[in-house]
Amino acid sequence: MKARYLIPLVVFLLMIGLFGVGLKLDPSKVPSPLIDKPAPQFSLPDLHDREKLVDTAVLREHKVSLFNVWASWCVACRQEHPFLMELARSGDVPIYGLNYKDKRPDAINWLNRLGDPYTASAFDEEGRVGIDWGVYGVPETFVVDSKGVIRYKQIGPLTEQAWQETILPLINQIRAEEG
Repeated sequence: MKARYLIPLVVFLLMIGLFGVGLKLDPSKVPSPLIDKPAPQFSLPDLHDREKLVDTAVLREHKVSLFNVWASWCVACRQEHPFLMELARSGDVPIYGLNYKDKRPDAINWLNRLGDPYTASAFDEEGRVGIDWGVYGVPETFVVDSKGVIRYKQIGPLTEQAWQETILPLINQIRAEEG
């Protein structure tokens, strides 16, 4: 009779413990299974020109590039946008965009108002390419080397701190490796 009550109590306490541990995890530190793997292949229409395609090959045209997943409806994307504009003006690294689950006119108007930091931006209206890349929220930014290998994934807005402490040192390392 006592075991009948004891087993549910033990299960309940274990569940509370697991939930407690889960609440302390930082979702921005979730490792991506795509790190050090080839970037998923894609070919999508350019946001600005439906006749032009943006595909995975553009990411291999440089020693290193950024692939930023964004949307006009994304509040955090608006937060990171001034920093992306600053990076684009510096010319230090090309930034390619993936406009994710958005409406084309909304995305174009957003870039017209705030500025366009992207060398090119692919239009992923249905979000299928985002899913292939393991995107579960925007913004997310990937560092891709000249071989088309994903070397890093930044979850959440790209900030000056993340740039200085993590991404820029990685970019410098990739450039040194490639000579």
